[in-house]
Amino acid sequence: MRFLRNIYQTKSKTFENVILLLSVTFLVLLIIVAILVGAATTATVEIILLVRLPRVLGAICAGAALSACGLILQNLMGNPLAGPNIIGVNSGAAFLTVVAALLFPANPVIQPIFAFMGAFIVILSLYLLSSKSGISKMTIILFGVAMNSLFNALTESVYTFFPNIIANHISFKIGGLSALNINTLAPASIIIIIVLVLAYFKTQQLEILSLGDDIAHSLGLSVRTMRLTFLVFSAALAGASVSFSGIIGFIGLIVPHGARLVIKSGTRKLYLTSVVWGSTLLLFCDTLARTVFKPFELPVGILLSLIGAPIFFGILFHTKGRGF
Repeated sequence: MRFLRNIYQTKSKTFENVILLLSVTFLVLLIIVAILVGAATTATVEIILLVRLPRVLGAICAGAALSACGLILQNLMGNPLAGPNIIGVNSGAAFLTVVAALLFPANPVIQPIFAFMGAFIVILSLYLLSSKSGISKMTIILFGVAMNSLFNALTESVYTFFPNIIANHISFKIGGLSALNINTLAPASIIIIIVLVLAYFKTQQLEILSLGDDIAHSLGLSVRTMRLTFLVFSAALAGASVSFSGIIGFIGLIVPHGARLVIKSGTRKLYLTSVVWGSTLLLFCDTLARTVFKPFELPVGILLSLIGAPIFFGILFHTKGRGF
């Protein structure tokens, strides 16, 4: 029996490795297509370097960051509905990004910092609420929805009283990469890459945390320190991505769920798959949004919402009756 179990586990891991390899291969091919295909009649070096390459890199970074953030939050809170766009993390980051654009319009480095602060405020509030006894997972989600509405209202208030910044943030409100340039992308992308690497080497601790505090303590893990570390990671990932891409929904929610259907062997491989799939999904949708509807361009946030909403309904029905 043990022999058969070992054979099954070996085949399962081989299958997962093949899926991950195919996913990376598809992402590389998609990058090439996204760079070469566009509205311009000739793909000159200038167009590729100044327009398409920053946009492709931005889609990869934002997709990876939001997917990793969603996976971390879902494991940390033990809640399958803990997507950064659902529980107000993206909205908190977006509000302080707009404030930073208002106060420091010519400083792209400040915006990711402000976005991190906004995301961290929401995540810390949710974590403090979830640490109280007797609080259900659905209560946490509803609290996050309320935070989402609050920060959206604050953002709209800034647009109302300071209409001069709306011109630069129209696509930001619904998520978009059309106005992205390398100066805006560089500070945030550096943050994302560093945090993604750090989080990868902490995935074993994240898996232990998902087993519960008692088990984590028994295994010698400093629960409070690790939870705070992952809170900072998730806030940095969400804040950095929102600072240049705006509020892009559903990636942080649906991608980890999709990866869990395939990856069963551990959090580290699940993390890698989520990062690759998140980058692929956002880059694919952004390429469609700017090419299929020519001469018009559909903001990628709208396209993702059209795709993500039905999947979100499926997740709700799937988790029905499980205490969520």
